[in-house]
Amino acid sequence: MSFISLVSVEFMKIKRSRILFILLAATIILWLPSILNVHLNFGMQAEGISPENNFFIQGFMAMSWFMFPASMVVGTVLLNQTERMNKGIIKMLALPIHSMKLCLAKFMVLLALAAAQLLMMAGMYYGSAAICSAAQDYNFILPPVFVAKEMGLLFLSAIPMTAFFYMLSVSIQTPIFSVGIGLASIVPSVLIINTKLWFAYPMSYPFFVITSEYGKLAANLDTAQVTLIPWIPVAIAVTLITLFISCIRFGQAERRE
Repeated sequence: MSFISLVSVEFMKIKRSRILFILLAATIILWLPSILNVHLNFGMQAEGISPENNFFIQGFMAMSWFMFPASMVVGTVLLNQTERMNKGIIKMLALPIHSMKLCLAKFMVLLALAAAQLLMMAGMYYGSAAICSAAQDYNFILPPVFVAKEMGLLFLSAIPMTAFFYMLSVSIQTPIFSVGIGLASIVPSVLIINTKLWFAYPMSYPFFVITSEYGKLAANLDTAQVTLIPWIPVAIAVTLITLFISCIRFGQAERRE
């Protein structure tokens, strides 16, 4: 079975799960406060940012700090637990397919789920912006090219973090421990982005990237900017190491049963 076929099989499995519904619910909940408090965007002149830019960036900052990482933690665990509950993973491991291919196929599905939630995020942003524009008689809608660029940056920066969460779900058999460690690792991000070693902590990448974009949009706000060196080499190393560990650990517990 080819790798593409394996990925297709994994996509078919998530159709029967509630993962997409959970991702959508999290995205809707995220934008409700932005709609209810839209008037606060007009009071940001001191930071030198326009109301429409502030409306957008505040929503994406909330997304990048907790909601998006937390969704990936939960989604990753659910992705693995779906097969563990019905012994599906044992059936897959019995096939003449290398376990590494199975492991990486699931990770590709996880990245697709991350992309899907970001698309939901963009859709909710435009819906929320349209509602607020009508309510405030002010245009909060930004160009699609700008929004797509920010989404792309957020997605790419989240790959090492997602690989780390995937490693946790593969290595830790008890879901509550995997979720607990994953969620606990998100919280320090807001502190770590203010240090010079932010690049060594993959859970801080999405929030750091969006915060740096905030500094570009707010003329009077000074935020740390992304430096490609040493960030990119470290991010690549983190991704490869965590995926390597995931591939080694994948299916070990099931083989012992």
